[in-house]
Amino acid sequence: MIALQSAVEGKEFKLQVLEEKLKPLGYVIGGGWDYDHGYFDYKIDEEVGYIFLRLPFQPVDGELGERGVSVSLGQPFLLSHKFQKGLDDNTDPLNGLIPMTYNSIFNQFQEPVDKDAKVDNKYMTVARSLVQELELTLLY
Repeated sequence: MIALQSAVEGKEFKLQVLEEKLKPLGYVIGGGWDYDHGYFDYKIDEEVGYIFLRLPFQPVDGELGERGVSVSLGQPFLLSHKFQKGLDDNTDPLNGLIPMTYNSIFNQFQEPVDKDAKVDNKYMTVARSLVQELELTLLY
């Protein structure tokens, strides 16, 4: 993870307004959101794993599931998740209590080899450009 300086940090917006402005740029609300925090993710690359520019946010006047909630933006960061190649070796959860047939229905994704992998410097230029785009889109 590499934190990136940005003028958007600490700014407050209605979540709906953020979605309307960021989704056309290619951002999605990451699947790891909860009622007290969430992330807008921009996928930069998926060659060996995933490289994301991640923009964290948290509610300031309620919970994320509420209509009309305002959020405060955190510091953007570059994140790399590297996944193993081939079949997932973690296919027997609960010590075999769930047969493989049912496990594949509920657990379709491999565990990352490294949830916070080193980020190659070649992505820094792209990340800085994306942060600049964020600032122009949200602040001006």
